[in-house]
Amino acid sequence: MLASRKHGTIYTGVTGNLAQRLSQHTEGKVAGFTKKHGVKRLVYAEFYDDMNEAMAREKQLKSWRRAWKVQLIEQVNPEWKDVAADVLQ
Repeated sequence: MLASRKHGTIYTGVTGNLAQRLSQHTEGKVAGFTKKHGVKRLVYAEFYDDMNEAMAREKQLKSWRRAWKVQLIEQVNPEWKDVAADVLQ
């Protein structure tokens, strides 16, 4: 999940190449929702070996209420820090 800031706009997506996708978002190369709302901060991530599983989880998370997403993020990242550097190591 990406966010614009703490308690800001949240974006949920799936990718097969997280480093590349994050770069596209932070550099503003992706037109649309994330660029319009300044969503660049990786605040939560899950990893799957199977893309179908990942896509099913993405669909599930997108259907969640915002409060549930906030709770999920804050369980592991209460300050909503950008964890991209930690995740990509």
